[in-house]
Amino acid sequence: MRILVVEDDAALGDGLARALRAQNFAVDVATDGEDGAHLGETERYDAAVLDIGLPKRDGIAVLRGWRAAGRDLPVLILTARDGWSEKVEGFKAGADDYLTKPFRIEEVVMRLRALVRRAAGHASARVVCGPLAFDAQLGTFELDGLPLKLTAFEWRVLSQLMLRREVVVERADLIERVYEGDADVDSNSIEVIVGRLRRKIGATLIETVRGRGYRLTADGWT
Repeated sequence: MRILVVEDDAALGDGLARALRAQNFAVDVATDGEDGAHLGETERYDAAVLDIGLPKRDGIAVLRGWRAAGRDLPVLILTARDGWSEKVEGFKAGADDYLTKPFRIEEVVMRLRALVRRAAGHASARVVCGPLAFDAQLGTFELDGLPLKLTAFEWRVLSQLMLRREVVVERADLIERVYEGDADVDSNSIEVIVGRLRRKIGATLIETVRGRGYRLTADGWT
């Protein structure tokens, strides 16, 4: 999963990025409204953390621009403003959730997981496909009831496939949601990660759809 953090406080933005990366997310950080608006309009993200008080362009204007451009990514607004009118303004602009500073970074992580899960159409935190189970709120995987150990890249790919199980996920979409914006991506990197996943969860669960991408399916599992 790939998250956009738009925060002008360098220490806070770096802290959020570190915390999210420690939970296997890919993270891009913008420090002003203009850069944040551009990234949100041109890149694919699973969710965004957006500060309201930004230089160059305030967060409400950024959010309105994303929604006007048809960008439907879930957005969690962060702000030092605690008045009800500011919260209403954020929700009217298209925010999905809201946190007032100061906050615990752990709460940001949990709220983002919930936003991504609900945006993918899952009311329950537990997503199951054959012998594989994903707790989308805790970010953990199980195979046949036992914890499944994954690298960060394996987790990102498998979580994308799991949240969209039985649906073909385009290879280009996987690449955009697995790697950060400044990453040097090898042409066969996704294939390598999928190969490692097949060795861990079984070859039949991930189907290659030629010319398109991959589908996580329980059809071939017995």
